[in-house]
Order: sequence, then C-alpha cells, then structure tokens
Amino acid sequence: MSHLAPSTPLRPKERYGQAFFLAFLAACALFIPFMVENHGYFLFYGDFNVQQVPFYKLAHQAIRQGRLGWDFGTDLGANFIGSYSFYLLGSPFFWLTLPFPTDFVPYLMGPLLILKFSFASLTAYAYCSRFVKDKQYALLGGLLYAFSGFSVYNVFFNHFHEAIVFFPLLLLSMEWCIKDGRRGPFMLMVAVCAVSNYYFFFGMAAFCVLYFLLRAFSGDWGLFTAPALLKRDFARVALLALEAVLGVLLSAFMLLPAVLAITSNTRIGSYLTGWGGIVYDRSQIYAYILQCFFFPPDLPARPVFFPDADVKWSSVAGWLPVFGMTGVFSFMAARRGSWQKRLVILCGFLAFIPICNSLFSAFNYSYYARWFYMPLLVMAMMTACALEDRKIDCTVGWKWSAGITMFFVLAVGLFPQGQYADGTFSGFGLYTDGYVDRFLVTSAIAVVCLLLVSLLLVLRRRFPREFARTSIVLVLVVSVVYGSYFIGMGKTSSYDANGYIIPRLLQNQRTVSVADAAGRVKPIDDVDDLRVDVYEGMDNVAMYFGVSSINAFHSIVPGSVMEFYQYLGVERTVASRPDTDYYPLRGLLSVKYLLDYAGDSESFVDEDGLPKMDGWSLYTGGREGSGDPADYRQDGYDIYQNDFFIPYGFTYDRYMTRDYLDTFEEKDRAAMLLRAMVLSDEQIARYGDWLQNAEDDGENYEGMLTYRFYRENCVDRAQNACRDFTTDRHGFSAVANLPSDNLVFFSIPYDEGWSAEVDGQPVEIERVNIGFMAVPVTGDGQDHVIRFTYRTPGLWVGCVVSAGALALAALYLLLARRRRVAAPEGSLGTPAPAAPAEETVWVSLPPARGWEDW
Repeated sequence: MSHLAPSTPLRPKERYGQAFFLAFLAACALFIPFMVENHGYFLFYGDFNVQQVPFYKLAHQAIRQGRLGWDFGTDLGANFIGSYSFYLLGSPFFWLTLPFPTDFVPYLMGPLLILKFSFASLTAYAYCSRFVKDKQYALLGGLLYAFSGFSVYNVFFNHFHEAIVFFPLLLLSMEWCIKDGRRGPFMLMVAVCAVSNYYFFFGMAAFCVLYFLLRAFSGDWGLFTAPALLKRDFARVALLALEAVLGVLLSAFMLLPAVLAITSNTRIGSYLTGWGGIVYDRSQIYAYILQCFFFPPDLPARPVFFPDADVKWSSVAGWLPVFGMTGVFSFMAARRGSWQKRLVILCGFLAFIPICNSLFSAFNYSYYARWFYMPLLVMAMMTACALEDRKIDCTVGWKWSAGITMFFVLAVGLFPQGQYADGTFSGFGLYTDGYVDRFLVTSAIAVVCLLLVSLLLVLRRRFPREFARTSIVLVLVVSVVYGSYFIGMGKTSSYDANGYIIPRLLQNQRTVSVADAAGRVKPIDDVDDLRVDVYEGMDNVAMYFGVSSINAFHSIVPGSVMEFYQYLGVERTVASRPDTDYYPLRGLLSVKYLLDYAGDSESFVDEDGLPKMDGWSLYTGGREGSGDPADYRQDGYDIYQNDFFIPYGFTYDRYMTRDYLDTFEEKDRAAMLLRAMVLSDEQIARYGDWLQNAEDDGENYEGMLTYRFYRENCVDRAQNACRDFTTDRHGFSAVANLPSDNLVFFSIPYDEGWSAEVDGQPVEIERVNIGFMAVPVTGDGQDHVIRFTYRTPGLWVGCVVSAGALALAALYLLLARRRRVAAPEGSLGTPAPAAPAEETVWVSLPPARGWEDW
C-alpha cells in the first residue's frame, strides 16, 4: 500500500500547546461564569460542596501545621494519611495550594479544575498522537477525552480527575517501554498513579493487564511473532514487569499506609457472591450502561433515563461530545480484527457482568462504573483514527449511533407507563417523574450533535482541509454548552451558595464562639477539648468550622469507628449521622454543643419550644436576653449546650463483658456504655479488682434505661474526668487525678499507631468499649500526665521501601542506559524497528493559518 509522503520524511508538527491551551480556554468558559456568580468560588452540589472543599481546607491546614499523624477533625478521629490519600494527599494539584493561605484554598477549587481538564487534554493528546499522522486528529481525540461525559460528571467527585489526567501517560509509557525500548517512564507513571489514588490504581493495573495482552498478541508490538526473537520478546516483557514492580515499590511511602488504613474498613472485604456476581439485580442497569455512551451524563444523584437502576453516584457516564459513538462504530466496522475493537468489546462484556465490573473497583460489592475513563481513552483514539483515515466510511458508524440514540429517545420518552383497568394508559414516558425538561434537553443535545456530525461528514468529503479544525471548534463549543447545563442543573439542587455556604461557612471569620471544657470562651476553631453536634445540617459543617464533631461525611475512617456504630445500630457506610434518639452517645463521646442553623426548615426545638434531646439547653454565652434563641444566635446558628457534658478522659466504677452488653437492644447499648466499661476476659483478669462487675449489681437495667439513668451516669463519669485535655500534631495529652487505681477511658478510636505514657513511663493501651482506648493510671491523689502519641502505621516502613526502590531504580536506569549505548541497532537495548503502517492512506495537510505557531 503506497502512502503519500515527501521524499524526505518530515516529522509531523506536534500540537502540545494547542492541546493544553484550547482545553484551558474551554474550561475557563465552563467554570469562570459560575465562579463569578459565587464571588470567586466554584461551588457545585452534593459531595463537591460537603467533601471536596472542606477536605482541601482541612488537609491544607494540617500539612502546614505538621499534623500528619492523627486528625481530630475527621469523624471521631482518623489516620490522616490513611483517610486522605484517597481524596487528595497524593495529588500534585492539591500540593499546588500549599503556598496559599488556608482561607484562600476554596478560591482555588475552580482554577484547579480548569488545570485538570487542560492537562487531561494534553496527556490524552500525547497518547492519541502515537496512532495518527495528522496531529490535528490527536488534538481532537485529546479534547474528546478531556471533556467526555465521564469527566464532566465527575466534577462532582473532584479527586477523580487525577486518574483521568495520569492514565493516558500510563498507557503511553507502556507503549514506549515495549515498542520503543524506552526505560523509566513506565516505572515513573506506575509510581505516580499509585501515589495519586490507590483505588483508581487498582483498576488501572487490571486494565493494563488486559491492554497488554491484547496489544502483545495483536502483532502491532512485534511480540511473539517470530520464534527466533522469543528470547528478546520475553526479556522485553520481563523488563516491563520489573518496572511495574519498581513503580509500586517507589510508591510505598504513600501506598502502604493507605492500604493498612483501609483494610480495617468494613466497606472492604464485602464481595459479590451467588447470582449477584453474575447478573445485576436491577435490569435497568444494563440499559443505563449502554445509554450513557450516547447521551450527555445525568446528574450523579438525579438520574433521568433509568430511575430504577439505583446507581446514583456510580459515575455511569461515557459520552464523547459531538461524535458520541460514531467514530467508534466506524472504526470497528473498518478494522474488524483490530486490538482496539477487541478491547472495547471486552470492556463492554466486563461491564455487563457484576463480578467482572468489580474487578476495576477492588472487587467492591457496590456497583461503580468509575473505570469507564479507561476504555473512553481508547474510544477517543479510535474516533480520531476513524475520522483521519479517508478510507473509513464514517456514515456507517453514524447510522448505528443515530439508530440507537433514537431508540432510547422514543422508548424512554413515549413508551406507556402502565394501564388502567379500563384499558387506557396511565401515562407515557419512562423517565423519572418531574424530569421531563431534563429528558428533553439531554435528548436534544444528543440529537443536535448527531445532526452536526452528519454535516461534518459532508464537510469531510468535500472540504477535508476544514474538517478537522471545524470538528475541534464544535467539540469545544458543545463541551462548554452541555457542561454548563450539567453544572447549572447541579447547582439548583444544592444548598444556597451565596446565601449560606459562602457567608456562613467559607467567610464566617471565626464569628462563632463557645466555652471550652474549662469554661474559657474561645472562637470555635480554637476549642479542641470537646466535640460538637450539628442538627440536620449540611454534612461536614463542623469541618468548615475547624472543630471536632460526631457528624462526618467521609468514606475512609478507622475500622473501630465502623465497628462501634454498627454495634449500636447506627448506620455507618459513608457518613456518621446519629440521630437524636441516640442521645446517650453525646455524653459518651464528650459532645458539649449542638449547632442548629436557623435558616433551614429543620429545628432542634419541638412544637413546645423544647430541645429534642433531654439534658440540652440554649447556650447564651453568659449574655442576658428574653430567652428567644434569636437573641443569642451566632452567625445564623442557634447553639445548644449539653447540661451533662463529660470531658475527654473519664473513669468507671463498673465493668461488663461484651456478652452481657449483647443482651441489650442496640438502641440501649449507648446508655449502658455510660454505666460500665466493656472489658475482655483478659482485661478483667488484670483490672477486675479495680472495678465492680455490673452483672452483680442485681439492678434491672432494662427498666432503668431512662433519662434519669443517663443523667446519673453522666454525673458519675464526670466526677473523675481528666482536665487540660489538649491536642497537638503528635497526639494528645491530659491530666488525671484519681482517688484509686483505675482505667482512664478516652473516646478516641483505637488504632495500631497509638502509644501511651503516664508520667513519661510507657503503658499498654487497652481496647475497650467496642473500639476505643483506655490506659491504667495510679490513684494516689496526685496529678498524672497522660500522653498519647500517634505514628502512622506503615509510614516508616513505606519510606524505607521507597528509598530502597529509588536506589534500585537508579541502578536499573544506569544499566539500561549503558546497554542502550553499547547495543547494536535492533537489539534489546535499542528501539525496535518501526512496524509497518496500518492500512491507511496518510495525507499530511498543511496546518491552518494561525495555528502553526502553537
């Protein structure tokens, strides 16, 4: 097959600058109007507002203050590295915020998203450019990937974009390693992907195995095609595996602490079994998976097309702007035996089998499609290749894409909902009730894009020089339009940004003050010796205020927290939200204040004006007033105080076994945990003489589980509570003065990283009360200083492993460089000869005027 080329080969003009800058302009057009609307902030809805923004602030402040061990602001307390390595700790975009003040960090959320979209286009361009001759089409592929439905959908999950950015470089570096003999980039990208997010790295590793197998046996890489070269081929594969291992070891400083932290989480270890691993229990999931590649994405919590699929927040999105599946179908029809076609079909098959789909989510039992960005990259490349190759008839793909799109539009829009007894239909349209406008807009965008593609295909035939440029412009315009609609719809489902989030949370400027455990009035973010409660408010409000709370929306917390809440019958999957029926929890967990935002419809007081939990009263801060909560309101919040507050670090005079506590109903166990400490048999053998056995009291506890019982126990526990409880970047300290030897209980979650001392002497930490800690303290009427120190499990070992891997990597690269210099051309140490071009007639067109300078 002949190819049109000059007699002297010319390197195609690269367009890295365009790939970044055009995506940057489109992302600015997408995000800046919303930033202007919100006075410089970019706020969205749901997880973005209640997780991404406060997490960035909390982590930013923790790092600047050196609090890298235990974080007291995450739920009841958490391993900082273990909890935030999933969200942001390994992200280079997050580290860009460190030079700025913490209060300025929320202003950076929009600019960082703009950078992420821009770099996603750049890295995808770098990957796609390997498969096309005219770099304009690589540019088109990069933009399709960067502004895909998956990328726009996951603005909701800000930290997903790191995976979108780095994944193209992971595949590209694999290509370099196998095809070109370049040593080092693959190892580096394995380490970068593992550090940036271990969850996505697991899925990437699984995809890379599939990618390697299909590429290796396709013939394109020249592997295993000639018996005489098998030794060389196996050596190339072995070096690839070596780089993968070294890359993982390089990431150990972050990966090992993260893995150790999540292994105790109850969300890990629950797997699909039985028929649930073979077929989805909700049939609409199958249609949803297929539909997402033909239409712009639904809002994460507001599905339109398939309401009963019940896959909210699962990232089911895959649309390529403008072109949809046209280029993919066209490529598959023309290249029937290509590895790209086989890979896409295999991914579709895996997506339809629950257990196979979970392969990309660490085999988690929950349904997630958070790996779709990986086949989308290949699909964007296929689209670029199909549009560039003039021999491929793209009308074939357009017809298939149009047919499937119209099927969904007509079936979901017009199919009867049900039938009455008289034979008449109850209604038409299968979309979510009340979402007809969203259905029409989403369908209109998809249909209009099909019409645009039909016009572009005419342009491709008649004016090929203008086709690529026009396609790029339309992709940019449509991306901004549908992205703006998506974000705008999300903001309508959010808390009022300008009326609540910005003035009450982001710009409160320490206007809320409370008294600490010792009675000293301070700004709420300076109080560290108590916890607060937030009544029916936006999640993670306390995190915005910088104070510890029993309310938290955070997926990665210590396993002891999960175990504790589960044992008490409080649901704890991704959030801690104990309702007011569990009022004894507030005493056990040293909760002193409750914040009730006066601007919403939910109020902490009932119809009679009384608090909904006994033992709570309005906090006046010592000021006189009429008794109306509005007289004492602080920055829009009514504040209530626990009249029977128990400071951190208190003692018991009774113990009980877990078997005994098991005899009580789940809802009553918190009250019993204020009466007696749960000890194991071994602990009873050591400390049983210090305490009475609650089972020997002869009291009918089940009949005493009342408010009076709770109040008496709170008073008893507070009598010998610690004083001067303070936290710092290494742990916490307290002072105890006891009349007799006893165990001092702290409602801080148990973790292997804790060690303790009393008056400078090491003591053993006892795990008590279903997941918390206690230490023995001598009771002699003297002050004893209790010191808890936290060291992140796996951090030191991980750093040592990473340092060793770095030395091995340097040695490996040095040897590879020497071998490359010494080896003759065509041997293992040098790039293999280029494989013959695929059946494509390459036509190098001159760049458009004004673009060649980029």
